[in-house]
Amino acid sequence: MAEWTANDVPNLEGRVVVVTGGNDGLGFESAKVLARNEAEVILACRSTERGEAAKREIVAAVPHANVRVMKLDLQDLSSIETFANEFNEGSGRLDVLLNNAGIMGTPYGVTRDGFEAQMATNHLGHFALTGRLLRALERTARSRVVTVSSSAHHAGTMSFDDLLFRNGRGYTPLKAYGRSKLANLLFAYELQRRFERHGIDCISVAAHPGASQTNLGRHIEKALVLRLLKPVLGRVVQDPAGGALPQLRAAVDPQARGGEYYGPGRLHGMSGAPVPVRSSRASRSLGDAERLWQESEVLT
Repeated sequence: MAEWTANDVPNLEGRVVVVTGGNDGLGFESAKVLARNEAEVILACRSTERGEAAKREIVAAVPHANVRVMKLDLQDLSSIETFANEFNEGSGRLDVLLNNAGIMGTPYGVTRDGFEAQMATNHLGHFALTGRLLRALERTARSRVVTVSSSAHHAGTMSFDDLLFRNGRGYTPLKAYGRSKLANLLFAYELQRRFERHGIDCISVAAHPGASQTNLGRHIEKALVLRLLKPVLGRVVQDPAGGALPQLRAAVDPQARGGEYYGPGRLHGMSGAPVPVRSSRASRSLGDAERLWQESEVLT
């Protein structure tokens, strides 16, 4: 079977796609491909200035692109509510919600809502956004929610006694990142089960980019281990366009199924064309998925 590439993206005329963090990295590359294939793309960005700059760059490359910029700060529940209200008032459909935005390896910090920042951005913000856009997804036949996780989820552990590292207790940047990426998969799989349970014509699909060259890891790039591995990593790290392929396949491949997880197919998931991959045993825990859902509802 031929490898899946950006050339396999079908015509998306009439489709509406929201890309969180669409102004940079994997989100930007995804938005550009989606716009090239006729989708209406909403760049949901914390900085509308950077969003508008990304829009100009996309239109320069794809003159027929239909791209809008809307403000969305995933670290602020009131911003998520405002974004969703504005979207729901102005759009009758939502074909794909691409939950792409994320932060990685940041020093301990809390959001205005009191949440640890990595869990807030990577999971809780997207959980709240998906809930507030659910009606638009329900109105749209064969819609999708795509959640972007990471290979780092394998190192993640859930601790429901202190999910958000209260007061920084036990916090390390990569421990928190791994937990947030595990949460992404627990959420994605539980969302699919709930779609099926309630007969909703929407699927939940997950993806990870493997090793991709973006600015996501800027907070840890000076770590000794990464500096020592740089010569090796340089040979396998994909450019952002390659890193975006798994989430693009999850978003648009007609053969994709709810509950699937896409990632690069070579070098132990670090690079290569996107294929269905298997996530960790912890990510498939029904009990943890249900507990996380309940906790997320309370928090958001």
